[in-house]
Amino acid sequence: MNIDELKNIVFENGIVGAGGAGFPTHAKLSAGVDTVILNGAECEPLLRVDRQLLAVYTDEILMTLSLIVDTLGAKCGLVAIKSAYKAAIGSVKNSIGNYKNLELKVLPDVYPAGDEVVLIYETTGRIVPEGSIPISVGTIVMNVETVLNVYNAIYLKHPVTEKYVTVTGNVKCPSTFKVKVGTSVAELIEKAGGCLEEDYEIIMGGPMTGKIVDRKAPITKTTKAIIALPKDHPVITKRKTNISIELKRAMSVCSQCQMCTNLCPRHLLGHSIEPHKVMNAVANGIIADTTAYTITMLCSECGLCEMYSCHQSLSPRKIISQIKTKLRQNGVKNPHSKKPEKANIMRNERLVPMERLISRLALNKYNVDAPLSADTIVPSGSVIMQLNQHVGVAANPVVKVGDMVKEGDLIGDIPNNKLGARLHASVEGVIIDVTDHSVVIEPRGDFNG
Repeated sequence: MNIDELKNIVFENGIVGAGGAGFPTHAKLSAGVDTVILNGAECEPLLRVDRQLLAVYTDEILMTLSLIVDTLGAKCGLVAIKSAYKAAIGSVKNSIGNYKNLELKVLPDVYPAGDEVVLIYETTGRIVPEGSIPISVGTIVMNVETVLNVYNAIYLKHPVTEKYVTVTGNVKCPSTFKVKVGTSVAELIEKAGGCLEEDYEIIMGGPMTGKIVDRKAPITKTTKAIIALPKDHPVITKRKTNISIELKRAMSVCSQCQMCTNLCPRHLLGHSIEPHKVMNAVANGIIADTTAYTITMLCSECGLCEMYSCHQSLSPRKIISQIKTKLRQNGVKNPHSKKPEKANIMRNERLVPMERLISRLALNKYNVDAPLSADTIVPSGSVIMQLNQHVGVAANPVVKVGDMVKEGDLIGDIPNNKLGARLHASVEGVIIDVTDHSVVIEPRGDFNG
């Protein structure tokens, strides 16, 4: 198999990064890299998917990673797993000897070890320049589930129609399920035995970077977790704070202690991002120093500053995100491109242990096993297939109301020469609604094509 053939298979089957923003995987695959890193860090608290997949589908994942390494002409593939994931490490150790181009890298159990820039440094010692991407230092990073999806596409001829999701928090039976893309969040909560109290909120994703969603929200190709928490839980109340109030609080109580900067993962790798300078500029109305605002473009929005570092419980991340948005809306591009030669000398002493983070987030009682279920959740109602489940342009629907589709049929395509990902029907049924944003399918088990 050559690179073009691999990229075509990945594109045809609608594969995107399964653990982040959903960058189309075919666009990542290119010659010129010497290292392919399998991201098994899964650094968000409470998530279980990737460690479980590595423990159960070890050979499928390693075989496919080895194939990708060979196809790209890379020198090696690094399997990066946190030290706390004992079952996954054991399974990989038992099999990795069969793949001469692969090597296991055990990561410290810290947050955010799974951030691409942090992961590359931890596994290779290389520092990605400011505003750049992994390929600039000869690497590409792929999520565990993404590689499993590549396996499914190559060997099973199966496009992305299913997703593994950890359902946890204040539910009766925390579990990890294989679920049809487009299934409602409410069905997953029900499958996990329901929430233990009526008044709750749902976070899609992790407690550090996830978003509060409605119970009707559909599962997408990038959904890693559904976390049900009481409405008054600190993680929820922090998400709901108003930006105008956060700005006023920054003006009144920011002590300029610099803890947000001291613990910032990107700053510790030599990047110019200094959240305390942003807070100082905002608090004091400083407009002469534009650098205090443009450095926000270097922020990864990992959330460590607002959820862990700040002793005043301020929200540097939320303020930085707002500034970034405004700068982009006004056409301001990132002017920073420094290439750090080395990490901060205090970096190792300032890493944040996962155990401490979970405690600070008041999530200890929810930090429990979420066993991988053998069942696939089959939706009882309609599935909503969002057309923009990825980075790039939204897919264009290629079906109309009344069309009958089988699972795996193409329902959304990408214009030529545009970045994006194809979309396939996750269930067999009839199309009941088509908009610019989604395709809705009503399951029909009696359709024979």
